[in-house]
Amino acid sequence: MSMNTQHVDGKDKGSVLLFALSTCVWCKRTKRLLSELGVAYDYIDVDLLEGEEKDAVHEELAKWNKRRSYPTIIVNEEQALISYDEDKIREVLGDD
Repeated sequence: MSMNTQHVDGKDKGSVLLFALSTCVWCKRTKRLLSELGVAYDYIDVDLLEGEEKDAVHEELAKWNKRRSYPTIIVNEEQALISYDEDKIREVLGDD
């Protein structure tokens, strides 16, 4: 997916993509939790996109989350973690 993603370095837990809004409190908490866990991830602040790029991201997000709510984390292009669920995020992406 060649979208306008930002990368955060950390431990490789596979492909981790966060769909977020720059103004969303729960999205900010999700970013902070991923950083605390030391996970490498990419994120897209969807509200900062425009035009066709924003449309393409909305389409991709809808494949994983019909409600298109934020935050949504896609793990290894096979699992979606929808909303801020700290326990679930720790279970999937925390230390093994």
